[in-house]
Amino acid sequence: MTISYNWLSEYLPEKVEPEKLSKILTSIGLEVESLERYEELKGGLQGLVIGEVLQCSKHPDADKLSVTSVNTGDQVLQIVCGAPNVAAGQKVVVAMIGATIYPVNGEPITMKKAKIRGVESFGMICAADEIGLGNDHAGILVLPADAKVGMAAAEYFKPYNDYTFEIGLTPNRMDAMSHIGVAKDVCAWLSHHNKKETHIKSPFKNTFKADQQSLQMEVTIENNLACQRYAGVSLQGVIIAESPVWLQQRLKSIGLRPINNIVDITNFILHETGQPLHAFDADKITGKKIIVKNLPDGTPFVTLDEKERKLSGEDLMICNATAPMCIGGVYGGLDSGVTMGTKNIFLESAWFNPLTIRKTSLKLGMRTDAATRFEKGVDISNTVNVLKRAAALIKEIAGGEIASDIVDVYPSPKAKTEVALKYHYLKKLSGKNYHGDTIKNILTGLGFEIIKEGMDDLRVAVPFSKPDISLPADIVEEIMRIDGFDNVDIPSAITISPAVDTLGAAAAFKEKIASSLAAVGFNEIFTNSITNSAYYSEEVLQTTVKMINSLSAGLNIMRPEMMETGLETVAYNCNRRNTDLQLFEFGKTYRTTGVGNYEEQQHLSIYITGKKHADGWKLKAGKADFYFAKGIFEKIAAAMGLKISSYTEGAEAKTEHSVRAIVRNEVVCTIGSIRKAVLERFDIKQPVLYIDINWDKLLEFAALVKIRFTEIPKFPAATRDLSMVVDKELGYEAIEKVTYGTRINKLQSVNLFDVFESEKLGAGKKSMAVSFTFLDEEKTMTDKEIDAMMAKIISSYEKELNAEIRK
Repeated sequence: MTISYNWLSEYLPEKVEPEKLSKILTSIGLEVESLERYEELKGGLQGLVIGEVLQCSKHPDADKLSVTSVNTGDQVLQIVCGAPNVAAGQKVVVAMIGATIYPVNGEPITMKKAKIRGVESFGMICAADEIGLGNDHAGILVLPADAKVGMAAAEYFKPYNDYTFEIGLTPNRMDAMSHIGVAKDVCAWLSHHNKKETHIKSPFKNTFKADQQSLQMEVTIENNLACQRYAGVSLQGVIIAESPVWLQQRLKSIGLRPINNIVDITNFILHETGQPLHAFDADKITGKKIIVKNLPDGTPFVTLDEKERKLSGEDLMICNATAPMCIGGVYGGLDSGVTMGTKNIFLESAWFNPLTIRKTSLKLGMRTDAATRFEKGVDISNTVNVLKRAAALIKEIAGGEIASDIVDVYPSPKAKTEVALKYHYLKKLSGKNYHGDTIKNILTGLGFEIIKEGMDDLRVAVPFSKPDISLPADIVEEIMRIDGFDNVDIPSAITISPAVDTLGAAAAFKEKIASSLAAVGFNEIFTNSITNSAYYSEEVLQTTVKMINSLSAGLNIMRPEMMETGLETVAYNCNRRNTDLQLFEFGKTYRTTGVGNYEEQQHLSIYITGKKHADGWKLKAGKADFYFAKGIFEKIAAAMGLKISSYTEGAEAKTEHSVRAIVRNEVVCTIGSIRKAVLERFDIKQPVLYIDINWDKLLEFAALVKIRFTEIPKFPAATRDLSMVVDKELGYEAIEKVTYGTRINKLQSVNLFDVFESEKLGAGKKSMAVSFTFLDEEKTMTDKEIDAMMAKIISSYEKELNAEIRK
């Protein structure tokens, strides 16, 4: 969930710096996965200044170019401009040399001194779309005459800047699925740690008043279990238009696209309070009746996305006197929604049963923001307060009048959940002695009501905003997270019972390989094993383990392959200009062959893109290539004591130029370059090498390796080089196979060190140079012995490879 720092700060009684706020949020259980600066205009117009065009003349060598002299306050620059509307006397935006501009459509451009058709240019006069201020590219952006020359463009335009927190919410924390919910937790932390009572700055004002009663609606709830409370209010004479700038900025900062003032207000309220709202065109509500009920199985209904859906008898519908208008808590209907021609609206605020909403949402595949909140449970006590706040905002922003009192149908008001907590139980679970006053202060700060207090216990009423709390252990968690889990003392001595670790060898190999990869510059990543089915083909999905109750439409299967989740991390880094990556991940893939038949397989996946290492003063790094990736795998195999039997080329669906590594007659690894079509799905614009290792197989084979110790040889090794002409299609693997096939015991290693191609060698021929290392552990070898072994190797090459030995 995304939280805006500026927006959140509106509800805090004191300013807390973003970095400190990030630590507070993480400490209270709202883990901040990222804190990033948000800029409404990318780059924030840095390096751009207001200038004045002093002179403008035609370019001597180009009809469509002009040569201008531009005063930027402290200097006059000569700038070649191609805009047809440039003229002397204009106030303009100038990108100075060194500044980077971010066009609406296109890549960032850094200004450099240039010579255009023979005339030097020292910057650029900008059009609106070239600096993100609009889509107009008909000419340069001309500012009012009173714009001050030399003023920074950022100071003149004052672009909106913010920070955003990406919070990894656990499913039970619906109370924190809004800015006010997060602010309440922060205030509870500040109260406890600053020893000063702190409350949020509430946006709710008790000033609601109907202007008239001309647009009354009658509300009936037929299914009281699925809808336990339904409230609404009518407004008439509203004007549908763009939202004010402040509202658009708030929504954009958390990644929402502004639509119109009514829709934007409902989205704003949703992210402010956590309560979903829905706006109907009141003129389309037949009979001025709202009926909350279920419809027969198979009833057709056209939703806002213009798709006809078949309803089930369990789907809760919001209907008028004659027809359905909305899938309650999930999605609106095409014929009742707000359009640019809407004048009168009916605003809905309700409490729908989480189970009902989740079933409908999953069945229809509609994972909307509203459904996500309803299915976790919204605050039933806040339904009317939120409605009043939204009505006041609509009246302020869209005009019109409140045309009815609040209609609030609440047949069976809910009682608050009560939980008893004994202090000794708190100490047992937390490991810490809390003073009674501390416990009460923390709980009241979080909205709990103290019902009864004893010598060693207390009974509290749980706020409706925390429907997940029902046990004493839940209360302990609330106290500990506000106090801080780091504040629990660790005992000086811990008693444990020793146990036999049956997985010790596997863990040791994993640690060994992970440490080795980290030592040569790789970073370990951990990605979600639940992923998006849209990444995979129908063929792959046939054996995929599907999530019955997925958290979102984008996380609905257990991953059948490792590649895609890793590419999400690669794309995330590349989008932030971290393009030289060497990443590895230990993880599992999952498949099924039928109900109850599930398989897991462990993998070690490696992703390599960009340079092999950072540039140095002496050595410039080259781009990582296939052979670099192959070398990484061979080092991993060697570290586990495994010898690679051979490599075979094979066509892979998602990689090209691929080879498979064979150990003990089984494929243990695939190495290749990920296909461009796959990379494009993740918006990755540079090649990515991929190594997929069957970690289960490697562990199985490594367990068969017997460790032997041998004395370090006392006698020197001898080396010989050999150059030969062979067929152009011959691979080094064939040479290696023939070499070891000679069964020369004293041959320690063979290595290819040069490949040369030339027409002089003959058509279809190439030269390959190989070095050999020989060692006798009992004596120093003579030239005669070495020559005899080389002769055997040469003979094998000539017979089996049709090689011509170069003298």
